Amino acid sequence: MVDSQYYLPNDIGVSALECGEAFRLLSPQEKMYAHYLSRAAWYGGLAVLLQTSPESVDIFVLLQKIFRRQAPAELEKVATAAGLSSEDYQAFLVYAAGLYANMGNYKSFGDTKFIPNLPKFKALVWASQAFQEQSTEMEALWNSCSCLLYSLEDRQKQLGLGDKGITTYFSGNCCLEDAEVAQKFLDSKKLSAYNTRLFKKDNGGKVCYEVRLASAVQKDCAVEGECESCCGNYSFEDKEFIVRRGDYAPLMEKVCSYLQQAEVYAANENQKKMIEEYRRSFTLGSIEAHKEGSRYWIKDKGPIVESYIGFIESYRDPFGSRGEFEGFVAVVNKAMSERFAKLVSSAEVLLPELPWPREFEKDKFLKPDFTSLDVLTFAGSGIPAGINIPNCTYTHRDIDDDIRQSEGFKNVSLGNVLAVAYSTKKEKLTFLEEADKDLFLKWKSPSFEVQVGLHELLGHGSGKLFVEVSLKTKWL
Repeated sequence: MVDSQYYLPNDIGVSALECGEAFRLLSPQEKMYAHYLSRAAWYGGLAVLLQTSPESVDIFVLLQKIFRRQAPAELEKVATAAGLSSEDYQAFLVYAAGLYANMGNYKSFGDTKFIPNLPKFKALVWASQAFQEQSTEMEALWNSCSCLLYSLEDRQKQLGLGDKGITTYFSGNCCLEDAEVAQKFLDSKKLSAYNTRLFKKDNGGKVCYEVRLASAVQKDCAVEGECESCCGNYSFEDKEFIVRRGDYAPLMEKVCSYLQQAEVYAANENQKKMIEEYRRSFTLGSIEAHKEGSRYWIKDKGPIVESYIGFIESYRDPFGSRGEFEGFVAVVNKAMSERFAKLVSSAEVLLPELPWPREFEKDKFLKPDFTSLDVLTFAGSGIPAGINIPNCTYTHRDIDDDIRQSEGFKNVSLGNVLAVAYSTKKEKLTFLEEADKDLFLKWKSPSFEVQVGLHELLGHGSGKLFVEVSLKTKWL
């Protein structure tokens, strides 16, 4: 029997984020800006499949081909004719929704693998219209991913490095020691690991590491307009390192193309400069360019259409240094943003009341732009309730003057996510007396809204970060 934690239950909730009214109120220029940014985000988001597991891409393509040929209602009839019960078909839809929501077959929160609660998956694939039209291609896709689709061998149950789990940020033969020496090498070259992957191979009996930078450009020589190229062959601690561009190149090309089209509809110079730097980052694989784009993004105060895109969160890298691609586009919710503005104005009164020494806080609190947004697009492995960006950890480890500390940041609460993700309408209440039920339902959502605000503003937004470098502690 398979442990139920590796299945997504058939009664799992699926919620739609309401954004129609927010989009309707945009001007024609703002709608076009949001559209092209969304296209850039969705194409970049496909990189998450490549960052999750070896089989995620093939499973995604398999599902895409099935759903593009038949609507779910029509596909259900096919499934019934193939011998699937209504519960089987529901399990198929739930698995597909889970894969799309997590952009891979591992949970974005928890890193645990999930498999189909469906023994007759193959029968459905073979009965689909896609298989009737492209049997050779569909069979090849199935054969490439079907074993790993269901596999729950110990290493494949969770994301991890070496024998601890599965990761595609590193080749399968890498372990913690490889990650550590690679980080030392990157630090020595003042290169961020944030947009890289690491592949280890044997080169005539000598260990060789290939560091791949995410970029549309694939040539390794110096690029026009750049002072120098970081690409090339290096020797470090008796090991060979090769730094190359071109990881996710077809996707990065698409991202840059749509960003270029979005730039035409930018509302101001800060947005134009921001997009220019992001394009340079995704073209050349430059984290420094992305940092520069983030500086313009911080200066773009209170935009109607808000967005952020790039290699952002490092939670799913087992070593904690590589960012997962993420892109969102959202519209400001003015009413809720006013409430958060009041919270920001009281931050300097609240901070001295926190239970730790003043030295743990930033030298100077920089009041952030804190807005509530209704999400139009969120491409990545999962949608959070709030965000504090840019990340201080995407700077080089020896740089102690990151953007968040010295230049500022933005706090974002995702209003339409809060509205559905923490709704109590369909919630099964446990460990609660009946007399307390109404009170719980009344205050759960508002209290979580306050919690998110405090988490982003006073949690991520105010404190310093301790990092140990060469046996001495530095502030970041």
